[in-house]
Amino acid sequence: MEFPSAFVDNMRTLLSDECDAFLAALSSDTPVSVRVNDKLALFDDKMPVPWCPDGCYLPERPFFTKDPLFHAGAYYVQEASSMFLYQALRQCVSHDAVVLDLCAAPGGKSTLASQYLSHGLLVANEVVRSRAYILSENIQKWGNGNTVVCNNQPADFASSGVMFDAILVDAPCSGEGMFRKDEGAIAEWSPANVRMCAERQREILTAIWPALKEGGILVYSTCTFNREEDEENVNWIMEELGAEYVPLDIEEKWNITTYGEGYRFFPHKTQGEGLFMAVLSKTAPTSTHVRKIKNNKKSKSSVIPSELKKWLVGDFTLSSAGTFVRALPTAYAEIMESLIERMRVLSAGVKLAEQKGKSLIPQQGLALSKHINREAFSSVNLGLEDSLKYLRGEAMQLTDAPLGYVLLKYNELPIGWVKNLGNRSNNLYPNEWRIRKV
Repeated sequence: MEFPSAFVDNMRTLLSDECDAFLAALSSDTPVSVRVNDKLALFDDKMPVPWCPDGCYLPERPFFTKDPLFHAGAYYVQEASSMFLYQALRQCVSHDAVVLDLCAAPGGKSTLASQYLSHGLLVANEVVRSRAYILSENIQKWGNGNTVVCNNQPADFASSGVMFDAILVDAPCSGEGMFRKDEGAIAEWSPANVRMCAERQREILTAIWPALKEGGILVYSTCTFNREEDEENVNWIMEELGAEYVPLDIEEKWNITTYGEGYRFFPHKTQGEGLFMAVLSKTAPTSTHVRKIKNNKKSKSSVIPSELKKWLVGDFTLSSAGTFVRALPTAYAEIMESLIERMRVLSAGVKLAEQKGKSLIPQQGLALSKHINREAFSSVNLGLEDSLKYLRGEAMQLTDAPLGYVLLKYNELPIGWVKNLGNRSNNLYPNEWRIRKV
């Protein structure tokens, strides 16, 4: 690879004698890593990611699209360095926190956070609408019901009525850490773009700051190497917004680098892409005029068939949205309903069913949910070829299966629904999720 001369000069200043090894690493193959869901996932010859118990490296890159377990949300293909978020959450955030992932697409950090928040709530937001739909798909495949996916601007959250215990800002950046994965990032790089990104990051942080509780945790990260977007912005947050730096306990063998405030992952020292991450605690007083949560929607629970509760395991409150019924964790139903009312919400909780006349059509979000009561449905376990056929959206024919809605599984893990009519079965896998290239 040929890198911009100004970038090389910056890195020589930063790394000194290590720069040649760094540049060589940027020209090497990208490590392959995945993070395992607690649904099911097995990998042979795996090597653990040391800072994340659910992460592992693979010796080579499989054809993930041909693996039904990938589409079922059994694992997420995630860059290993970004899994360091687990350490920030484990050391600084409780399992019952209300957390916002502000720049969340495509969903790696969000799926990690939702799994960590075993008794909490995650709000995953993405400004770009097309990317927000990808985020929603990945969140639903991961299967946790403690999530809301939004498509809002950062400033919208300051008046949402929700105050967050922690906010994750994986800020849009100049992308230096992605050079070996995306050659387009090299072509777009310039010192002017670095300065523009640093300024945009400050605008995003200023807009979201009122939504963080006093004493709340900010996890700020970028996938770039320069100080302007990294340490200089951390110092700006502390001085201008009101925060103090929170150090983390890290192991020396992880080979993570520090230059003051924050943790750096360099590809010649750690097995992963470039990453910077810093944790800060908000010291500035919280605004007193934040709107309180008050849900003015009239409950429609009276028109929701009670039998739907049998489709789930756990404590959920049912809520209708047009012809669709969603299930919200009861502990956070009020907050989630408030967000649904005030924000552009793409998905929330478990998308349970669609009501068409007297029919209840089970939804894909339910099939992939960890909260589905599998005993409530007839099911069929498919082999690899039939599973891929289903995921392509092709017609299915089931023998010895009951009529009606049938839950399809691969390796006993649900992948979706069909409606068995006897001589054929209607494939209910969402059109926009279907495999196109297999």
